[in-house]
Amino acid sequence: MAATSVVVLDRGNNTTCTVNLFGATVVSWRVNNQEQLFVSKQAVFDGKRAIRGGIPFVFPQFGQWAFGPQHGFARVARWHVEKLPERLASGDVEAIFSLMDDDFTRSMWHFQFRLTYRLILREKELHFNIGVYNPSKELTFSCQLLLHTYFKVPDVRRCQITGMHGCMFIDKTREGAVYQETREVVTINEWTDRIYQNTMQEHIITNVVSGRKMRIQKYNFPDTVIWNPWSEFAKEIGDFGDDEFPNMVCVEAGRVAARRP
Repeated sequence: MAATSVVVLDRGNNTTCTVNLFGATVVSWRVNNQEQLFVSKQAVFDGKRAIRGGIPFVFPQFGQWAFGPQHGFARVARWHVEKLPERLASGDVEAIFSLMDDDFTRSMWHFQFRLTYRLILREKELHFNIGVYNPSKELTFSCQLLLHTYFKVPDVRRCQITGMHGCMFIDKTREGAVYQETREVVTINEWTDRIYQNTMQEHIITNVVSGRKMRIQKYNFPDTVIWNPWSEFAKEIGDFGDDEFPNMVCVEAGRVAARRP
C-alpha cells in the first residue's frame, strides 16, 4: 500500500483540503494558503502507524481498547474513494470516502458495518457528514466515534474555548474523576485530557492561526474532548516533538462518553 496516497479537494484561491487514504485522515486544510491544522514534524507516514495530527477518524472505540489499537481501527485502515472531488454548483468541492468491514476489522471487531465520510470544502469552512450503517439483520452494535481534530495555534496558552460552561467532564489526568466546568471559557495551561459531556452545539476557539477565531459546529456529537500533552507527556510521544505542544490544541467532537446522565 502506498503510504502517501492522497486526495486533494481544491476550491481555488489557495483553499485546499488534503485527505490521506490511510485512515481517511485530513492532513491539511488551507484557507487562502494558511494552514489551519497541526501535523507534527515527527509524524510517521508509513501506512502502519496512525498519523500524528490533522483529523484522525476514531471508530469504533475511543481510547484504550482490549481488542485492537488505541482509538480503534478506522484511523489505521485503508479507506476507499467513493466519490472523487467534484465541484458543486455553489463552487464548493465535495468528496466522499468509505470504509467497510473486512478481514482486518473483523479480526478485532466481529461486526458488519459501513462508514461514509463526506467532506465539503467551502470558502472558509470544512464540512463533515458521517454515516454509520449496520447491514446485518441479526446483530446490533454500539460504537464510539470522534474526529480527533488537531488545530494549529500560535500559542495554546492564549486560546480560549467556549461551549463547555456547566458541563460535566471526565478528567483523565486525575484518574477519571468527574467534575463540572464552572468557567465560561476553557483555557489550557497544563497537561489537559478531558471528556466533556453534553456540550453545546457550537465551540469557538480564540487566537488560532493569525489570531483569528475558529468556530466548530456539531450535530449528534454530544461530547467534546480537549487534549494537550504539555511538556511532560510530549516527551513520551515518539512521533511528537518535545517542543510542539504550544502550537496545537485538540478540540474533538464525538460520541464517546460511556455513561450519559
